[in-house]
Amino acid sequence: MFKSFTLLAVLSFYSSYSVSAVPAQALVAASGQEMPSLAPMLEKITPAVVNISTRSRVLVKDNPLLNDPFFRRFFNLPERYQEKEEQSLGSGVVVDAKNGYIVTNNHVIDKADEITVTLRDNRKFTATLLGSDPDTDVAVIQIKAKGLVDVDFANSDKLRVGDYVVAIGNPFGLGQTVTSGIVSALGRSGLGIEGFEDFIQTDASINPGNSGGALVNLRGELVGINTAILSKSGGNVGIGFAIPTNMVQDIKHQLVTAGEVKRGRLGVYVQDLTPDLARAFGMKQLDGAIISQVHANSPAEKAGLKAGDVIVSVGNRRVNNSADLKNVIGLLRVGRKVALEIVRNGGQLKVSAIITAQEQQRVDGDRISKIFSGAVLGIVKQDGSQSNIGSNQASGQNSGLQIVKLLRNSTAWNAGLRKGDVIVAVNRKLVNNFEDLKRALKQSNRGVLLNIRRDDTGLFLLIQ
Repeated sequence: MFKSFTLLAVLSFYSSYSVSAVPAQALVAASGQEMPSLAPMLEKITPAVVNISTRSRVLVKDNPLLNDPFFRRFFNLPERYQEKEEQSLGSGVVVDAKNGYIVTNNHVIDKADEITVTLRDNRKFTATLLGSDPDTDVAVIQIKAKGLVDVDFANSDKLRVGDYVVAIGNPFGLGQTVTSGIVSALGRSGLGIEGFEDFIQTDASINPGNSGGALVNLRGELVGINTAILSKSGGNVGIGFAIPTNMVQDIKHQLVTAGEVKRGRLGVYVQDLTPDLARAFGMKQLDGAIISQVHANSPAEKAGLKAGDVIVSVGNRRVNNSADLKNVIGLLRVGRKVALEIVRNGGQLKVSAIITAQEQQRVDGDRISKIFSGAVLGIVKQDGSQSNIGSNQASGQNSGLQIVKLLRNSTAWNAGLRKGDVIVAVNRKLVNNFEDLKRALKQSNRGVLLNIRRDDTGLFLLIQ
């Protein structure tokens, strides 16, 4: 299964044995062995890496000629759908043997009706989805099984460029495969793969089928969850990306305990610091995110932040631009107190803020279905470039209505809405609650243009 991002392809990792060569001088020979080998470490860790297969049913139109809404209306043809079964393959890592918790990628299990886990000893189990987070591409599933083996976590913040790492997954459905390489770079972001990015880059061979697999150090400790590659063809070219374990652990804890991730909120609108803005604010460097607006009663206001302040660090992490700030704040736990370093009037200041949860009203999709009764839908634009909707809210502040429940084949479903969609605006007017939505719909005489945020992309739906 693939997600495409220009040259970036997110992989589905699938769980035979092949090991790429690691320089012998970099390895410590196991006791009693004549030649250095990764085998002792792999024998310990590979049982914790599992195969994941999914089945899902999707609605498709019964004839491709009927895709055009104008064609359907011209011939007065009704919407007709049929179900098609889709399958996908991937990998996962057992992180809690006692409770049967397995971490994988969200895109591996996304929209799956059935999730099957196959262990290294070929035992198969049906898994339950505990929660998923599309913004970081992390999901946690659970199986009821005895004799599981889990992994130990390493502190991914202590990784260094040049450290040796090993990728374990299931490429192309061949079975469990092991490859090795080094950490090529750290803190990769701005790739447009996920909403929150802080990737480990590695040259360990990663191919389709490895999504959700393990990236471990030479001690067999988990340092990342493999998720993407940079490739024109979809095959390995030596540039792969993994989600660091420190991020994974935080997301996993929230998914297990609450079933969802509560994003941190600072309460500011920010933008990148351009050379012209830097000169205007008396700054020599171009690193940082400049505050254009502070929300009332927000953590930022309480911390004393003002429009024109430039945030250059959060905690011990440098902020290079607005995307960095979005990542840092959005991944902080709600209630955490953080130190902010800012530049104000050419001087540096330090303030502290307590991160709160993002506020977003959630509504039942069936209520929206009644409003859309009898509507005919035409998709007027579906452009991945619209993924920057709300990107000026880099602090994590969001608006809109999120659909938390939606019946299959309901009016809203057939109109193109899906569970998890966030209605950001109606006819280009922002909506923050259900009353805003109803008011905007009443004022619409020639159709309704909905601005939808779905995972990491933006979508416009026209209802006439």
